[in-house]
Amino acid sequence: MPDYGNYCPVSMAAEVVADRWTPLIIREMVLGNTRFNDIARAMPGISRSLLVQRLRHLERRGVLETWPAPTGRGSEYHLTAAGRDLERVIDSLGRWAIEWLFDELRPHDVAPTTLMWWMHRRVDTSALPPGRTVIEFRHTAPDPTTIWLVADHGEVSVCLQHPGFESSVEVSASTPALADVFQGYCTWREAVDGNRIEVAGPPRLVDSLPRWFLWSPWADVTRERADRAAPPVLDGQIATPH
Repeated sequence: MPDYGNYCPVSMAAEVVADRWTPLIIREMVLGNTRFNDIARAMPGISRSLLVQRLRHLERRGVLETWPAPTGRGSEYHLTAAGRDLERVIDSLGRWAIEWLFDELRPHDVAPTTLMWWMHRRVDTSALPPGRTVIEFRHTAPDPTTIWLVADHGEVSVCLQHPGFESSVEVSASTPALADVFQGYCTWREAVDGNRIEVAGPPRLVDSLPRWFLWSPWADVTRERADRAAPPVLDGQIATPH
């Protein structure tokens, strides 16, 4: 396929970042994912061969670099200065979609594992209590499943099987209810007060849990846009306008 040509800066940029999946790969790296499997998990639907192809393309175009992993096994991908400068592009794309494609967004379509993967990368480890913290998420619908987030020594892991540690706090909710909070359609407190989310555990942990998460990078703009829209249906209930 011929290039667009070098006479227009927009066409030149499009040749670097406008292929299918490429903006999402950059999004993941902007959010701190550096390992191949971590990037792949955040984008269900992309094949491993295509991800390899896109990463090589971005490396050739100077957007990322491949570094040896600190463990000595495998590699990591790190944004260059040019790649880090694309953060404002990714942020603008997200904000534009929320503003102009709001009625087409389908936040409730996210799978439990994908949502938990998104949430784990948005944990503020500095806000966690000292020691190991295990958050048990019981997804009650539409696909009942239990997933654990385990935070220990500044690292957060997603466990699809019991991690072997006692849960510090337990959260029960449908996946759509959790997605509403993560993406900014309502706050954690509103979901709890509306009985869409139930939390069990020591009161100090239950109270502080919402502060452990940074939520979606676009949660604030989503909330602002939702307030200007008709009252959305949240987990089977019509939310009260604010």
